[in-house]
Amino acid sequence: MSEASEILKEALRGTDGFVELRYHSKLTRNITVEKGKVEKSQLRSRTGVGVRVLQGGAWGFASTGTLELGAIRKALEISRRAAEAGSRMRKSRVSDLGEAPLAKGNFSTAGVEEVRQRTFEEKLGMTSELEERIRRAASNVTSSTCSYNEIFEDKAIVTSDGADASFQIVRPELRLQAVAEKSGELSTGFESVGVTGGWDCLFRDHTGEYFAERAAKTANDLLGASRPEGGRSTVILAPSIVGLLVHEAIGHTVEADFVLAGSVAAGKLGQRVASNLVTLCDSGASEFVDGAGGSIPVDDEGVITGRTVIIENGILKSYLHNRESAATFGVSPTGNARAWEYSDQPLIRMRNTYMEPGTSTLEDMIASTADGYLLDGPRNGQADATGEFMFGVQEAWRIRDGKLGELVKGVTISGIAFDVLSTVDAVSDTFNWDLGSGYCGKGQPAKVDAGGPYVRCRAILGGQQ
Repeated sequence: MSEASEILKEALRGTDGFVELRYHSKLTRNITVEKGKVEKSQLRSRTGVGVRVLQGGAWGFASTGTLELGAIRKALEISRRAAEAGSRMRKSRVSDLGEAPLAKGNFSTAGVEEVRQRTFEEKLGMTSELEERIRRAASNVTSSTCSYNEIFEDKAIVTSDGADASFQIVRPELRLQAVAEKSGELSTGFESVGVTGGWDCLFRDHTGEYFAERAAKTANDLLGASRPEGGRSTVILAPSIVGLLVHEAIGHTVEADFVLAGSVAAGKLGQRVASNLVTLCDSGASEFVDGAGGSIPVDDEGVITGRTVIIENGILKSYLHNRESAATFGVSPTGNARAWEYSDQPLIRMRNTYMEPGTSTLEDMIASTADGYLLDGPRNGQADATGEFMFGVQEAWRIRDGKLGELVKGVTISGIAFDVLSTVDAVSDTFNWDLGSGYCGKGQPAKVDAGGPYVRCRAILGGQQ
């Protein structure tokens, strides 16, 4: 075990009740090049220990910015006093945390040393070269940006009821943007990739040059593109859009704290909420394809992060839990407790959320669509606890009589998530993770990923009326 684990175990010795100690060291680097100039070169380090105590049916939390025995014990005493104060004020108390698949041992993932051994000069050179590649890829490109980011994390979690785990991970990310202009009209092309793993994992499917040229081509192609007709339409969603849908419009509604607050998923376990072609999951591992950006072997309560089936063949099967909510619902924790930094308390968060692939081919899905659109590239969006969503789409292609037609722009897609999933009539046999460069916000950030196959369904398309 790591040195941090040994210090945490020593700090835990002789304590009463439930105690959770979490060491977390995070090193983040960002390099951004815009229009040929280095706009940002930043290195940030945060290291410390988060301490939680459950006493009298209430939580207490404190943290310290040093891995020093005396400081940890002092934070532990502060946490205990906070729990005692909270217990006196609470009307409802936290029940027993119940049984959990607690982790023991080291769970470090591949790629950490590979990324660490690449020099700053290599990373800056790559970022600069890709930004220049964007500018030179199309004559109409007037602005270009390339950003490289990496996050190294070293964690150790020890609890009084038996968790004793440590791991190291690295998450490299690349984002590229091109802005094209012609006759006063502007358009933007955006590409990004992010993984949990090494350099080879980051560029496994495509080179950096591919992403740069695609961003420029998209921005250029969108110049002069028409806008779609508005209204309810048949749409084929690419894995990137499927990922955004299952994360934002489904995943948040099944986080148990939101369920307890009255989300649309409350009370629906065992009920049909989607087509029988839909199986939707959340996993700490990278299913189907390696490198998903939200991968974690152990959550921040020391629980092993398995695969949770949320929807199986259209039936809602499970919510996402931490140890407290699992006890409330009388189920096992799902390993979804996550904290952004040592000074943050763990919250129920998604990891890698996805729809499982089906049996159709994309070619057959297009060929059997008489009238509709193929949508790819999420731009922005919002969803709420009712499952209602609206997302912007970077690229949309018209489908007529089973043939892919012209590119259109300015597209939005909206609807009620469970209603949209109920219209799914084809799911492709391919699968991609596509949101690994993204961050989820819920009081604090979290690294997540989402994806799936191509999916055909019905939704409301924004455009010309």
